[in-house]
Amino acid sequence: MRKLSFAQATLEAMAEEMAKDEKIFVMGEDIARQGGVFGQFKGLAQQFPNRVLDTPISETFITGGGVGAALAGARPVVDMHFADFMGVCMDEIFNQMAKMRYMFGGQVNMPLTLRAPDGWVNGGAAQHSQAVESWFVHIPGVQVIAPSNPYDAKMALKAAIRSNDPVLYFENKILYKESDTVPEIEDEEPYTIGKAKVVREGKDVTIVSYSIGMKAARGAAEQLAKEGIEAEVIDLITISPWDRECVMASVKKTHRLCIVHEAVKQGGFGAEVAATVAEECLEYLDAPILRYGAPFCPIPFAPTLEMKLRVTPEDLVKGIKGML
Repeated sequence: MRKLSFAQATLEAMAEEMAKDEKIFVMGEDIARQGGVFGQFKGLAQQFPNRVLDTPISETFITGGGVGAALAGARPVVDMHFADFMGVCMDEIFNQMAKMRYMFGGQVNMPLTLRAPDGWVNGGAAQHSQAVESWFVHIPGVQVIAPSNPYDAKMALKAAIRSNDPVLYFENKILYKESDTVPEIEDEEPYTIGKAKVVREGKDVTIVSYSIGMKAARGAAEQLAKEGIEAEVIDLITISPWDRECVMASVKKTHRLCIVHEAVKQGGFGAEVAATVAEECLEYLDAPILRYGAPFCPIPFAPTLEMKLRVTPEDLVKGIKGML
C-alpha cells in the first residue's frame, strides 16, 4: 500500500491511460501551463507533449471540441476548471454529448470524459462553491461519477476514460489535497461504473452518500459505534446509474435510511434515493427516511456563515438517534 492525495491519484490514472492509448488527449484552461487550478494535471504536459492542450476561456468550445473529437475517433478528456461554469456549455452536454449515440442509432461512440471540480471551496462564495452534480442525473445518455477518496477516484477515472459512453466526472475541490492509502498498481481492482461500495457494515441504520458527503457519513458512523449503534455506510461513487440493489439490500437489513450530500437538499440526489426506496422498500422501513444537504441559499463568502451551512457528523448522529 502507498499514500496518495486525491489529485495525485487522478494524475496517475491519466498518465497510465495516456501511456496505453495514443488516442487519449486532454484539453482545458491552464492545464498545460499551470497544471490545472488544483494541480491535478501537474507535469502531464511534459510527459505527453502535444496531448495536453491549453484552450481559450470558453467552456462551450472545450466541451463542443471534445464532442467533435470523440466522434472523430479520439478519446478526449476535457476539464471544466470549475463545475460552477458548466452552465455555459449546457447545450453541448445535454443536446450533443448525451444524445449523439442515441440519435445515430448506436452507430457512433462518444468516449468523452468531462472532469469537473465540484463542491464548496473555502471562501469560494456563491459562484465558485456550488455542488451541481445532481443537475445532470436527469439527463439520459450521460454517466455521472463523484468519488470520495483517492483510490476510488483513480479507478473510477480509468473506467470513465475507457467507457464508450460520455462520463461527467465530478471531483470535490476540498478532497484534492486529502490523502489516503492506495494499493500498489499490480494490486488494483478495476471499477465498474454504476457500482457502490459498502465501506462499513452495520445492522441498525443505512447511511448513503458520495463524494465529500462521505466524511459526514463515516464520522457519524464512528460516533454512533461508541454508543453501540452499528451503522452501515454505502459510498455510491456513481450517481447515474446508481446502485439500487446495494442500497435496497442494506435497507432491508437495517430498516432505516439516512442520506447525506454536500449539495442543496432541495432537489438533491438524496431525494432520488429516498423516493426509490419509498417506492420499492417501504414495507421494510421502521422509521421515516432522513435526508441531509445544504440549505436552499447561495454559499456565503464569510467563513463563519459558510460553516453554518455544512452538514456535520453531529447532525446525522442527532437525527439517527431520534429514529431508533
